[in-house]
Amino acid sequence: MHQPLCYTIGKVTLEKLASIHSKMQDDTATTDDRILAALLEEITALAKNRISVVLNETEFSKGGNVWVERTQGHFPHIRLHGGALEDDPIA
Repeated sequence: MHQPLCYTIGKVTLEKLASIHSKMQDDTATTDDRILAALLEEITALAKNRISVVLNETEFSKGGNVWVERTQGHFPHIRLHGGALEDDPIA
């Protein structure tokens, strides 16, 4: 996927989530709105975790002091729910 498309998808996702949160605060959100909000919140959390993994792995590769877990036969990885796509180092 192209970077501008990914950026736009993320931006629209966050805008839609903010809109639904506003509806929830006003007590006008439907059941479908609440289900969609839960999905968008999960997607947002996973994206934030993946960004954290990239930043930590970059710092780790520079010799920085980051918290990692070492497992036998695997590259160190951060323990974040849904954070790492895989245990291999970032290329």
